[in-house]
Amino acid sequence: MADAAPRLKGILEQLIGTPLPVRVRAWDGSQAGPPDTPTLVVRNRRALRHLLWKPGELGLARAWVAGDLAVEGDLYTALDRLSGLIWEHDEDDRTLTRSLRDPGFRSAVRGLLALAGNPLPPAPPPEEARRPRRGLHTRHSDRRAISHHYDVGNDFYELVLGPSMVYSCAYWPAPPPRGTLEQAQHDKLELVARKLALEPGRRLLDVGCGWGSMAVHAARDHGVGVVGVTLSQEQAAYARKRVADEGLTDRIEIRVQDYRDVTDGPYDAISSIGMAEHVGSRRYLEYATALHRLLKPGGRLLNHQIARRPQRDETTYRVDDFIDAYVFPDGELAPLGSTVTLLEQAGFEVRDVESIREHYALTLRAWVANLESGWSRAVALTGPGRARVWQLYMAASALAFERNRIGVNQVLAVRTPESGACALPLRSRTWN
Repeated sequence: MADAAPRLKGILEQLIGTPLPVRVRAWDGSQAGPPDTPTLVVRNRRALRHLLWKPGELGLARAWVAGDLAVEGDLYTALDRLSGLIWEHDEDDRTLTRSLRDPGFRSAVRGLLALAGNPLPPAPPPEEARRPRRGLHTRHSDRRAISHHYDVGNDFYELVLGPSMVYSCAYWPAPPPRGTLEQAQHDKLELVARKLALEPGRRLLDVGCGWGSMAVHAARDHGVGVVGVTLSQEQAAYARKRVADEGLTDRIEIRVQDYRDVTDGPYDAISSIGMAEHVGSRRYLEYATALHRLLKPGGRLLNHQIARRPQRDETTYRVDDFIDAYVFPDGELAPLGSTVTLLEQAGFEVRDVESIREHYALTLRAWVANLESGWSRAVALTGPGRARVWQLYMAASALAFERNRIGVNQVLAVRTPESGACALPLRSRTWN
């Protein structure tokens, strides 16, 4: 008799202490759970072993990336229903130790062991970054982390990001279908350019320049000279070809260089778009101080950065297991208030903060749509595991922005001269 799904549903509900909010279909064809909901497809017993050896988010992620776990139906709905059980109530070691003292919990674990069969731990998928969290944010570790995420093939990024090749939150004039991803990314680059008051004769440093989109926009549409720096060899090669194709080699220089090694300031303006998340809390003041030093008095910094919600006890903050292992190794999110404080400690005057949280949810949904519509090509370019990593991380991130679990902000800061005159208009937001 095929009964794996009913047994699994009962075990999971015993473990989580609440009814399972999605339907389950097991490897033997059996199904259980509420109808008219997305279905969690457990393709084999190995998926259960992933969960047993890494309870919570990382175990589920390993099963997903390995292809042992899938969702039929709307992925966003499934993730939304499961989010309160996974991301908000993930087990830490102390909670797990207390749970193991509970006879009912131990009984459920024994049931899961019996259903899983082979008790040996499965190997993590090859897409998982394996490295000790020691010596974080050295030049070597940052280069390795950036390569893990960005050096997976420019063709793959073109498929996901579209022709703009902008890998950060767009600025939507209206939700789709009235607004398009390409227009929204153009509008974001133009917003940054206006906030930085870019004009001919000025010099821009684009930190974490990606595939050169901001550099090209600034030089072509605003006549500035640009230096773009990245740690990704593939990004730099793509950006240099793009610059040459646009006929802008006399205005744009693309370097494979750590921001800490830039010494040819001062610059009139600095853009840092979606790069500061890689810096890490231990290095953030160093990052802010380096950018302050590279600016002329009166120069502007536009820091575009994802932020997490602050916690009552910041000492308990943990890096997200899935993101750290599969997406952005060594990446960290900080609360907006911490970022502003550190920028001020570095000597900046913060003049404007704009939250564009909802815009990132729209951007991520557009990227997921691009990935899913080109799924066969994505798998051919980068392999099924990497494609599943991107699908899961972007869909889950879209929901996180929509539910205000994370946000994204543009912080405009100035290296104000001793006179106090920083040449900003009396009324801000003139760029909107």
